[in-house]
Order: sequence, then C-alpha cells, then structure tokens
Amino acid sequence: MTKPMACLAEYARPWKLITLAIGIALLIVGSFYYDAPDWDIPISLIMAAFAYLTAPWSLRVIVERKWRLWPTMLFVTWFSVDGCYAIYWYFKNRVALEMMRDVNFSASLSLYGTCGIIWMYQGSLRQLFSEIQNHFPLLRSHK
Repeated sequence: MTKPMACLAEYARPWKLITLAIGIALLIVGSFYYDAPDWDIPISLIMAAFAYLTAPWSLRVIVERKWRLWPTMLFVTWFSVDGCYAIYWYFKNRVALEMMRDVNFSASLSLYGTCGIIWMYQGSLRQLFSEIQNHFPLLRSHK
C-alpha cells in the first residue's frame, strides 16, 4: 500500500472511528451539561475533526524527532487547539472568545495530546493488543 493510501486507511479504522464518535458524543453532552459560554455543538465538531485529522501526526513528529517538520507541526497543533476556535468564536461571539480563550487553550491542548496518544498507533485493535502482549508477557493468557 502506498504511503498516502496507508495514511488514509488509518482514518478509516473502525476502532478509531468509534473512539472519535464516543469523544464527539461526550463533547456534545458536555456542551449541554456545563454552562460554558464557549462550548457548543458546532465548535465541538470542528475541534474534534481537526484533532482526529492532525493529533496523531503531530505526536508522531515529536516522538520520531522529525525536526524539520516541527514548524508545520507547531502550526497544525496551534490551529487545531486554538486557531479554529478563535476564528469560530470571533464570528459567533467575540465576548465569549475574549473571556474563555486562555482557559480553552490549556484544556484543548491536553485533550489534543490525549487524542494523539490514543490515535497514534497504526494498525488494527487486534494488532495493538498483540503487540502489547508481546511486550508484556505477563499479560498473555495462559490456557
């Protein structure tokens, strides 16, 4: 499989799509539960989509020490964590943007990093569990 096709295939993995759907559901529920002026369904969908598309790549650039990609990685990370948020709220409600932007950044960066860790693995869930068992022999089932 060619490199771009392999990359695209990662986005279609069922376990990644299921975890994305769970994350989006939690964001939507949170937008109703918490009384935050900057948390609504559209921004939840926008930021979740950007995280899904970019967080694993950004983390891989860091872990694999791809130094020449750091400027791009930093921009993509910033845009996913803060840029798209700022653009959305600039047009929707500038007061909410001014009040919440600094608080949103740290929370969103933490979630972005967590998403990167979860979605960075390239392979099926079965392959992931197999690799974990190979690295930690005590986790193997003894029949």
